[in-house]
Amino acid sequence: MSLRPFNESDFEAVNQLHRSVWWPERSAAGWRWLMSNPASAEIGAPHGWVIDDGAGPEAFVGNFIQRFWRNDQRLHAATGYSIVVPPAQRGRSRALINTFVDQPNCFARYTLNANARSSPLYQRHGMVPWPPETHRLKLSWLINRAACIYGRGLREIVDRAPALARLLGEQLSPLPGLVGQGRVRRAESRLPAGVSLSPDLPERSDYAGFWFALRAEGRLTADRSADMLRWRLSDPDLTVPPLSLAYHQDGRLTGYAVAMLNKQTPLEPPILEIIDLVALENDAPAIQALVEGLRRLAPALAAAKLRLQVVSPDLLAALGPLGQKAWREGGWGHCHIAFDKGMADAGWRPTPYDGDYSFCLRPLPARASAALQLAPAPLRTQAMEARA
Repeated sequence: MSLRPFNESDFEAVNQLHRSVWWPERSAAGWRWLMSNPASAEIGAPHGWVIDDGAGPEAFVGNFIQRFWRNDQRLHAATGYSIVVPPAQRGRSRALINTFVDQPNCFARYTLNANARSSPLYQRHGMVPWPPETHRLKLSWLINRAACIYGRGLREIVDRAPALARLLGEQLSPLPGLVGQGRVRRAESRLPAGVSLSPDLPERSDYAGFWFALRAEGRLTADRSADMLRWRLSDPDLTVPPLSLAYHQDGRLTGYAVAMLNKQTPLEPPILEIIDLVALENDAPAIQALVEGLRRLAPALAAAKLRLQVVSPDLLAALGPLGQKAWREGGWGHCHIAFDKGMADAGWRPTPYDGDYSFCLRPLPARASAALQLAPAPLRTQAMEARA
């Protein structure tokens, strides 16, 4: 068996692996953007590994390096993503995961995005479910019940008759250009007190003060500096720009959130995924106001629900009543981690930003949906409003 680092010549073969499991593919520009990660260059880490016996990649694991800070100490950790091992390569996931877990120069190696089928694999490689209290938990808030019911019905039909998937094609998908910043700005008046749209958030002088104060708290924190955040939000494969909200109190920025649209499968409606949600001292009013703001803006993006896929115990407590009202998704250990000695107690409160969610989402397709002719009347009305 030949296991080697992932490189540019592998783009098409790795996209084919993604295609075989219905995962989103990346453009060549998207892969190159991911490989330009400045944190990877700092420690000379590979961007992933492939198993190649001479005929091209037959299995793949991505390796995303994240820069962290603890006071003034710069650290690095690694997120494993898009582990694809076809049935013909059964058993070869062990070598891929071991290579990922054994890599040097990282205080932790983890996934925050395991699916129910892969979840049991990670504990065999020395990774533990983490955080212990919330590693099974995902939270969602319903926005459009009709769209969710319709998408669920389509999934059930295709589960019984898989051949219909190709016939049905892309469903419940408005044109990206019609659910973008214009509609969001028109909905800005609905935001809670203290919350504002911040599409240029990293450029703002008050954001620099926020990041300085966040680092000064002393807990282990993923790098949210203006330079890093500008890079993270510049993925060329996105079809709808990220949605950024800021929370101000007493004239200064004390919290922010970033969300992105995710068209999880061709048959499901768009979901507004919370990519980051953070406030100074984990301030509960700021956290709750930011989530409520995203809930109020979600209809402008034709999202059927709002979802938070990584929840720390502290964040769950800060959500208060909003967290109690949310629908509990998940049910399996989607977060697994291998810490270096002593680092499990460093005060890390992960959000989806710390993992692979931002670049592993399936962007809203660039073409319109075929679902309008099939959808029930309330859904047709909602979809037409999304195009207005």
